[in-house]
Parts: sequence; structure tokens; C-alpha cells
Amino acid sequence: MALVAEDNDINAEIIEFMLGKYGIETVLAEKGQVTVDTFAESKLHEHDVIFMDIMMPVMGGIEAARAIRGLGREDAKAVPIFAMTANAFADDVQRSIEAGMNEHLTKPLQEGEIIKAINKYIKK
Repeated sequence: MALVAEDNDINAEIIEFMLGKYGIETVLAEKGQVTVDTFAESKLHEHDVIFMDIMMPVMGGIEAARAIRGLGREDAKAVPIFAMTANAFADDVQRSIEAGMNEHLTKPLQEGEIIKAINKYIKK
């Protein structure tokens, strides 16, 4: 199951549609804090991957990724987190990695890149 943090309804529908084509169920969270809370309240290893929008109101993706990585759960350190953003400069990628994200996907999202990232981190 994928946890998708995205505050834009159209972008959320697009990622949900792309993942659904591969049989991947999604849980949508529209804000960074909602994403952290959803992950914290989920069963251990319930989420196979997190897609994290960088620009969200109140708590952005960078802060949310750090918060998830800081949770005292075994899966919080291991779950792959993929940044989703229109910002593709080297310093943007570096900030994502420093926050504990595994990949930096640029918008508009490309289905092939999403699947490539998933296959890199999820072996099922």
C-alpha cells in the first residue's frame, strides 16, 4: 500500500490512477502533518512506500519526511519515501535526501520513473 501526501486534488488523482494500474492501493493525505499522523497510526509495515509532495500547507514534505524518520517505529527508518516536486535543482534533490527521502521525482510525474523507483526499493 502506498501513502500519498499530496494537497492538489488533480495531482493526487493522477498518482492514484498510475499506481492503481499496477494494483497498488493508496491512502491519500492532503497535508504533511496528516501524512505523519496517518503513518504513525498505521499498523507496522502497512505502507510499502510513501510519495511525498514537497510543497504542502502548514508542514511541507521535507519536515514530514524528517518527522516520519524520527518516529520510534522499526518501519519508519526503512519505508521508502519518494519526493514529488517540480523543483529539480541539485540543492532541491540534496534537501530531499538529507530529510531521509530515497528518491526525488519531478512533476509532472512520469509513470515509468515511478515504477522504476518502486521496483528499486520494493522486492515483492
